[in-house]
Amino acid sequence: MRDLITDALRGQRADYIDVRLEEAESTQVRFRGRELEELGRSRTLGGSVRALVNGGWGFASFNDVGRLRSYVEQAVHQARLVRRESLALAPVPAVQDVVQAGAARDVRHVSLDDKVALLQEYNELMWATAPLQTTSVRYGDLYRRTTFASSEGSYLEQEQLDLSALFVAVARKESEVEQAFLSTGSRGDLSILQGRHEEIAAVARRAVDLLSARRIKGGSYAVLADPKLAGVFVHEAFGHLSEADHVYENPRLREMMVLGRRFGGPQLSIVDGAAVPGHRGSYAYDAEGVPAQKTYLIREGVLVGRLHSRETAARMGEAPTGNGRAVSYRYPPIVRMTNTFIEPGQATFEQMLAGIDEGVYVKSSFGGQTSMEMFTFSAGEAYMIRGGKLAEPLRGVNLTGNVFQTLANIEAIGSDLEWSEGGGCGKGEQSPLPVGTGSPHLLIRDVVIGGE
Repeated sequence: MRDLITDALRGQRADYIDVRLEEAESTQVRFRGRELEELGRSRTLGGSVRALVNGGWGFASFNDVGRLRSYVEQAVHQARLVRRESLALAPVPAVQDVVQAGAARDVRHVSLDDKVALLQEYNELMWATAPLQTTSVRYGDLYRRTTFASSEGSYLEQEQLDLSALFVAVARKESEVEQAFLSTGSRGDLSILQGRHEEIAAVARRAVDLLSARRIKGGSYAVLADPKLAGVFVHEAFGHLSEADHVYENPRLREMMVLGRRFGGPQLSIVDGAAVPGHRGSYAYDAEGVPAQKTYLIREGVLVGRLHSRETAARMGEAPTGNGRAVSYRYPPIVRMTNTFIEPGQATFEQMLAGIDEGVYVKSSFGGQTSMEMFTFSAGEAYMIRGGKLAEPLRGVNLTGNVFQTLANIEAIGSDLEWSEGGGCGKGEQSPLPVGTGSPHLLIRDVVIGGE
């Protein structure tokens, strides 16, 4: 393979060229209701070439690895056609390395029959626990081996494993429909799904209980957010604003995301990094061959960094951060988050709860929408807080606001950092990309909640 790549790059007239070759094996399982709706295993082999000539990029993806040299020539030709202003990529050292993957219960060593049997057991458990309208179970795992080489002399072989699973219960009473879910994931370790019976049974019970929960009166509340919802918040509402391609291309965002600007109190620090080990967004090198790093975005309340590819780092005069990622060989790398989290503080859950006369405790998230600095999130589970104690359950709780104001309104940060590995990030056409999100509990004042 190395000889094939070396021959393909020889004699090419370009400022920069890189090649990614990828072999992948994946498994997909899906139950809808009690029926096994999808069951598949697939293998792919392909690659891509990027070429940079006078500031213009050319890109070609392919499946016929034997014709690599012709695709290199095609990418170089494309780059010449889209000539732009001169661009020198941010410098990084050439690297030579081999990175292998492994897990305690490696998905590659577990039979398809065993995977389906475990998922079916959990699906039937939801049906046996509560009167449901339907259920949905989705599972996917992936093994990928990538070879990366560049005209600067880098040559890497890197293995990656990934697993994700989602369990959804849907309950109905007349015209009212509610759902609850559990999502989880790992770096290819199936043991993450072992012994989850009580949690999955609780999903079914929660869906039914939501039918009798009351709807909150809309207004401004003190909010205590659990680590899952807080992690999704920091990823969606702030993390994407920290991706340097967004910042570089949007003048208004450049004005907002000025390094040195204060966004929160001294207790607030937000970090992103693939060098944080053991999570779904962890890796040794990104899709540009840049070593993984740990990047502070906010340190002690002040904006101190952002996420870069080599191109955005060069254009903004900053250092690359190892955040050039591609969801597969079919796409060029773009700036993406990895593992994004809020560092723990010193408050306990009990201390934060006791300080709220009237407020809302929100857990997990059904997702939401962001538009620049504005966000809306739907809580997966919520409870009223009265006199410093949890009270009646709520449904239909939607949180909305300005991310910068919300960060400034964080009054306390818990000491109980937890990670969520069940999500996948989307950007452009590239989805889902494995990421990790993490946070402790957060106490936030004056959050606008939509309701009755």
